[in-house]
Amino acid sequence: MMRAYNKNPDAVSALSPEQYRVTQKDGTERPFTGEYWNKKEPGLYVDVVSGEPLFASVDKFDSGSGWPSFTKPVDAENVVEISDRSYGMVRTEVRSTHGDSHLGHVFPDGSRDAGGLRYCINSASLRFVPVDELESEGLGHYVKLFVNKGDVA
Repeated sequence: MMRAYNKNPDAVSALSPEQYRVTQKDGTERPFTGEYWNKKEPGLYVDVVSGEPLFASVDKFDSGSGWPSFTKPVDAENVVEISDRSYGMVRTEVRSTHGDSHLGHVFPDGSRDAGGLRYCINSASLRFVPVDELESEGLGHYVKLFVNKGDVA
């Protein structure tokens, strides 16, 4: 049975000022300051507001940008891409489908071998769930992503 995800008002009220600015006001954290930009542990990154699964560590790479970067979402249906023309630029904003959290932007400058995209995501919009906690968080069906990757015995 799949979980239903939504914009949880309790989660929104529990956000830090930085998390609120990023997720609810479309902000951007400064590069190299977020909690996850250099995290290497295996696990799943979920929306800090809704808990919906967004990205997996197996798709994370060091882009040198100072933000967590991923080649693709773990479930495309949990991510919405919207044209963003703010600040005199044309970019593609990435938001969570159910939580409607601003996550970051996607750029076409990723590894060609991995599809060519770079999902540049704010740590403030994410919560990390280690592989060994996926079952207890109701995300056990994602464990298979880490088997044969050396992350799970």
